Amino acid sequence: MVKQRTIKKTVKARGVGIHSGKLVNMTLIPAESDHGVVFKRLDAGGRQVHAHSAFVNEVVLSTGLESQGVKVSTIEHLMSALSALGVDNVLVELDSFEVPIMDGSSAPFVFLVQSAGIEEQEAPKRFIVIKDTIRVENGESWAQVSPHNGFKVTLEIDFEHKKIKESGQKLTIDFAEQSYLKEISRARTFGYERDVEALQAGGLALGANMDNAIALSDEDILNEDGMRYHNEFVKHKILDIVGDLFLLGGNVIGHYEGYKTGHMLNDQLLSAILSQPQAFSIETYEELESPIHYYSEDWQNEL
Repeated sequence: MVKQRTIKKTVKARGVGIHSGKLVNMTLIPAESDHGVVFKRLDAGGRQVHAHSAFVNEVVLSTGLESQGVKVSTIEHLMSALSALGVDNVLVELDSFEVPIMDGSSAPFVFLVQSAGIEEQEAPKRFIVIKDTIRVENGESWAQVSPHNGFKVTLEIDFEHKKIKESGQKLTIDFAEQSYLKEISRARTFGYERDVEALQAGGLALGANMDNAIALSDEDILNEDGMRYHNEFVKHKILDIVGDLFLLGGNVIGHYEGYKTGHMLNDQLLSAILSQPQAFSIETYEELESPIHYYSEDWQNEL
């Protein structure tokens, strides 16, 4: 049986909130079966919000949640790491409204979960199995999921920037064959220097710097250490997709395809999926191994 997972022990991290620029303390705490991923705001009376598509309220610069007036922002990189490691149940305590940005990738969160250890639980793990093609469009941008015996992402981005064009703007990752930890987790978020300056003038992106993002001038990359992957830009967008899809409440078995997608289109796709219950099923695998690849066999050593 494929079982649900939590972490073995409580672990803590501290980092900067990319929008507030303030230090954020985060604690990951083991949780019981069927708990899900839940965020708890210590600075808001301990009120909580469940990490689920139903509570998404922010999709412009990042993915954020809100429930009963409690907001949590920039959750996608942590959600991506939890999804990749198959962690279903965890309580995430924060003393601010943002998950810390760390280095702009999901690798620090993977390391944090690795440090805590992963523990299987008795309850069977639930998978979201796509049975029919579901597609959403917004202008020339589109995203869809279709049936596939495993989990695969095909994405094409389209940026008019020399370095992004040179790096390759289309990629397919089949997670049955390629490791999230090795191929995706270290890809950092990116942005144009001019856009960051404009955002900061408006009180946003106050914590953004070259320690937590790839900074682009009009012609080049400004980071002295260069790229972590030759195609880091499209890989980071795939990292975001993995995190956003986990807001369905379980790992997806299917093929995600998209062109010029972002958090907004991903959220529209999740809503479309959940509005068509005949197009997916929630499955457990009591006897057979799941068709989705996890990185459990070597998750302690892959990074």
